[in-house]
Amino acid sequence: MGYQSMMRDLDCTQFQATVALILSPVGFGMVPLITSSFTEEFGRLHIYIVSSFGFMVTQIMIALSPNIQTVMLGRLLGGAFASTGATLVGGSIADIWQPHERGQPMAFFTLAGVAAQGLGPVIAGVIEADPRLGWRWIQWIHVMFTGVQFISLVLLMKETRATIVLTRLARKKRKETGDNRYQATAEINKENLITLIKTTCTRPIYILATEPILQSFSLWIGFTWGVVYALVESISLEFQAVYGFDIQSTGFMFATLVLGSFIGYFANMYQEKLYQKYYLQRHQEARLYLPCVAATLLPIGMLIYAWTARPDVPWIAPAIGLTVFMSGSFVIYMVGFLYLADCYGSYASSAIAGLSLCRNFAVAAFPLFTTQMFARLTYKIRARSKVSRRILDDEELREMLARVLCALLKTPRVADTSAISTRISWANN
Repeated sequence: MGYQSMMRDLDCTQFQATVALILSPVGFGMVPLITSSFTEEFGRLHIYIVSSFGFMVTQIMIALSPNIQTVMLGRLLGGAFASTGATLVGGSIADIWQPHERGQPMAFFTLAGVAAQGLGPVIAGVIEADPRLGWRWIQWIHVMFTGVQFISLVLLMKETRATIVLTRLARKKRKETGDNRYQATAEINKENLITLIKTTCTRPIYILATEPILQSFSLWIGFTWGVVYALVESISLEFQAVYGFDIQSTGFMFATLVLGSFIGYFANMYQEKLYQKYYLQRHQEARLYLPCVAATLLPIGMLIYAWTARPDVPWIAPAIGLTVFMSGSFVIYMVGFLYLADCYGSYASSAIAGLSLCRNFAVAAFPLFTTQMFARLTYKIRARSKVSRRILDDEELREMLARVLCALLKTPRVADTSAISTRISWANN
C-alpha cells in the first residue's frame, strides 16, 4: 500500500519501490547479530530506548524524502533500529517469566507483531484512497505511533537482564557499605573488552552454524514468512486484477491477516494446556503439539487461495484461504520464539537473532519475484487433471464468446443479440 502515490510523487518505478520495501528486512536481519548479544552483556533497557528513538527518526526521514534513494536509506536504517526491539522481546520474556509461564506473554507479543502485518495495510489503504493524503501520511502515522512508544519506554520500562540488575545491586551495596566484597558473578567472571566484543558479535552466527535445532526452525520459519510476504504482495494484485477492487477495498482484504492472527492466538490457549499437561514428560518439546497441526494449514490455505482466484468464485473464498494460512503461520512463528527461549534461556536473544537473519532474508527475497511471477503465470489454474482442464476450457469458451460479442456489437448488421445471449448462457451451463 502506498506504492502508487509514491511512484507518482517521487517519479520512480514499481521495482524501485519494491526494493525500498525489502531493504527494511535486510537491516532487520543483519543488525541483531551484533546488538542482541550486546544486550546480554550490557542490559536491554538502553538498547530499547536508543533503537526506538532511532526508528522514529527514520520514519520522519522517509516522510520528508525528496527522492526514492532517501526512502531506501531510511527503510534500511529503520529496519536496523526496529530489529533490535523485536528480537529483544524474546530475551526480555525469558528474563521475567519461567519457561512454563511464557506461553501467554509470548503469544500476546506475537499477536501484536503478526496482526500488524494486516492492520497496517488496512489503514494505509484508507489513506492511499484519499488523494489529499498519499504515502507520506502513511509515514506520519508511523511517526505518531513510534513517538508514543518511545515516550512509554522512557517513562515505564525497567531493566530485565538478571546479570545487569545484580551488578547494579552489588555496586550500590559497595557504595553504601564501603565493602568491596559485595560483587556479582558477572563482575567476577568479566572478560576484557576485546574478548567481549568478539564474543558478542560472533555468538549468534556460531549458534546458528552449530545448533541443528536453530537451523531447522530458521529454515522452516524463514520459508513460511517468505511465503507470507509473497501472499501479502499478491493480495493487491489479485483482488484488483481478478475482482476489480479499488485501493481502499483491497486494503480491507488485509484484515484477513488480522483475523488469522487472532485465530492462532486463541488456538495457542489450547496449546498452553497441552504444554502444562505434558511438560514433565516432554519438557520443551511439549510446545510442539499445535505446530504439527498448524503445519498442515499452510498448504491448505495456499491451495484455497490459489484455486479460488477466479472472477466466477466469490472474493470471500480466497479471503478464507488467506485466513487459514495466516492462522497456521501465526502458530509456527510464535512457537519458534517460545521454543528457542526455552532451549537457550539467557542467550535466547542470540538464538532469535540467528532465526531473524534467515527469516528476514527470505522476506527480502520473495517480494522481488512475486509481482513478475503472478504477471507471467497469471491467477488461473495451471493443472493437467480432467476437472481443471474442463474448467480452463469453459473459461476459454466464455472468453471467446465474449470477444465475438464485442466484435459483433461493432458491426451494424447485428440482428439478434438475444440469440447470442442465449448461446452464452448455454455455454456457461
